[in-house]
Amino acid sequence: MTTGELQQQLFNAVKGKIDKSVSAADEIATLLNISADSAYRRIRGEITVPLDELYLLCKHYQVSMDRLMNVQQGGIIFQGQYIDKNFKFSQYLASVMNDLAYMNSFKEKEFFYMCKDLPIFHHYHLRDIAAFKWFFWMKTYFEFTEFEDKQFNFDLHTSEDFAIEQKILDLYNQIPSVEMWNLETMNIFFRQIEFYRDGEVFTSDRDILRLYEAIEKLWDHLEEQAALGYKFKYGDPKQTPMGAFRMYFNEVLMGDNNSLVVLDGHKMSYVSHTTINFMRTMDKAFNDNMYNHVHNQMKRSTLISEVSEKERSRFFRIIRDKIEHRKEALRL
Repeated sequence: MTTGELQQQLFNAVKGKIDKSVSAADEIATLLNISADSAYRRIRGEITVPLDELYLLCKHYQVSMDRLMNVQQGGIIFQGQYIDKNFKFSQYLASVMNDLAYMNSFKEKEFFYMCKDLPIFHHYHLRDIAAFKWFFWMKTYFEFTEFEDKQFNFDLHTSEDFAIEQKILDLYNQIPSVEMWNLETMNIFFRQIEFYRDGEVFTSDRDILRLYEAIEKLWDHLEEQAALGYKFKYGDPKQTPMGAFRMYFNEVLMGDNNSLVVLDGHKMSYVSHTTINFMRTMDKAFNDNMYNHVHNQMKRSTLISEVSEKERSRFFRIIRDKIEHRKEALRL
């Protein structure tokens, strides 16, 4: 790798950490105490970045030179933050949005998702689903004290957070995607609802019915996307095409909620941990292994988007029957 190529990778990584509404050159110029023109010349590779500036850039934007140079030391470098009292859910959403905006900055892109449960992006088609999943995470998984004695209420989820979630969904919809599903993918969601019903966290079964009806609407939308082979906005009567959508079904293999993106030929993996938190890596060996794993799973699965209408109908009918069965069990 030449010095120029390495410097280009450095600034690509840095620009991925800068909010798209801000001029990257202006922010870099301020950090390095140089003019905007000088920053542009560094970004374009006309000036080699000296060591002291390299140190400032890597430290400030948490960019690993080992990762950029693909230095193998027997370990794998991951980056990421996790939700706690210092890193709030709104900041988590902002980090997801920034990562998706970075992916969309590339000409060629593809997103692979190994679904253990309902992919987070699909929560944001309908506000009722987004509200429930957010509440469940905050109260049960992360055990934030302010949720300790709260019962679930759809209105607790703020309009501000849902507005960001809608932006996240819009960015995801623009990226051509491959999702690998199995029959267990939705069962986790169903068990969470039943867990709260048994624990009397819902104020009434009517709220549970409302939630199941939202899931039915989402399920119809996902089936329409699978049939068409592309993503479109929920409720769009014209079903205006966005990113390509390939959906695979496997009856026996379980996903792990890990994902892989390929951006202009370069791979990046996202490893899920502690429920919804994730770490990212650009480690070449790790990503090549992830890429091979994903494609091996695709070979062992059935493509149910656009083709395999019989298998697609069977898969969606099985889940739809489970929803109907749970609705019938409610005391209304």
